[in-house]
Amino acid sequence: MRNLILALAAATALAMPAKAQDVTVAVTAIVEHPALDAARDGIKEALSEAGYKEGENLTFLYESAQGNPGTAAQIARQFVGEEPTVIVPISTPSAQAVVSATRDIAIVFTAVSDPLGAQLVKDMDKPGGNVTGISDMSPVADHIALIKEITPDAKSVGFVYNTAEANSVSTLAALKEEAAKAGLEVIESVATKSAEVQGATRALVGRADVLYIPTDNTIVSAFEAAVGVAEEAKLPLFAGDTDSVARGALAALGFNYFDVGKQTGEVVVRVLKGEAPGDIPVKVAAGTDLVINKKAAEKMGVTFSDAVLSRATRIVE
Repeated sequence: MRNLILALAAATALAMPAKAQDVTVAVTAIVEHPALDAARDGIKEALSEAGYKEGENLTFLYESAQGNPGTAAQIARQFVGEEPTVIVPISTPSAQAVVSATRDIAIVFTAVSDPLGAQLVKDMDKPGGNVTGISDMSPVADHIALIKEITPDAKSVGFVYNTAEANSVSTLAALKEEAAKAGLEVIESVATKSAEVQGATRALVGRADVLYIPTDNTIVSAFEAAVGVAEEAKLPLFAGDTDSVARGALAALGFNYFDVGKQTGEVVVRVLKGEAPGDIPVKVAAGTDLVINKKAAEKMGVTFSDAVLSRATRIVE
């Protein structure tokens, strides 16, 4: 009888799905704003769908550097000291801080435009070491095409960015190349902290025909300041991320950052299940949504064509 009970117990155990082991995932972002917050939430959703649930078998840590690179470095060292299973830095500055802090703990970065330029990995297909992740390299050729379609008379594009953000420097280079093909001039204006965004945007009034705000964490964290200047000057403002459209941008063609987070979370799950980060290729996030803002268009003196309206994934009224 005892052998029968043991056999039945063993059979039952084999029939039950394996429970995900207890893990700790530590997530950090350079600053809090809708796109990065959505990425964080997408990561958590992907973990949950894979059976890693907070309060059960998952400890989910989160820290924001509040826009301060020095704080990002402190958070990186703190996380390394806590020895989580995986660290997930969101944004280039946070990823650079974490990669500099450890070569032992698995790292899966996300929302990094140029992983090679930021020196996070040496090869996208074979990153090696303890690092892999998801890139959100902006489809700048499509952005230029959208600017030309919505504002065909534009001759110049104002670009507000922080020179300390490697992703923005890479985006600027790509934007200049594509803009030149379309006969557009790119005019730069720099803000090194969020308090400077309004002034940097105002410096482009009268010099640029449209504004383009890239996925620059410093600028996006103070996005409303740029929007206020654009509305006052009736200067069409385009964004590099779709989450900024609801905050007042005219239009954006880009990623749904919750989906980017989910794609990142799926890579984290692969690492949790035993794959080495260095063996997982760095991928560019999938998906581009067109989001437009009718109220912003009215304030900025723009009328959307039927073609743009029909293609829009989402319309902010």
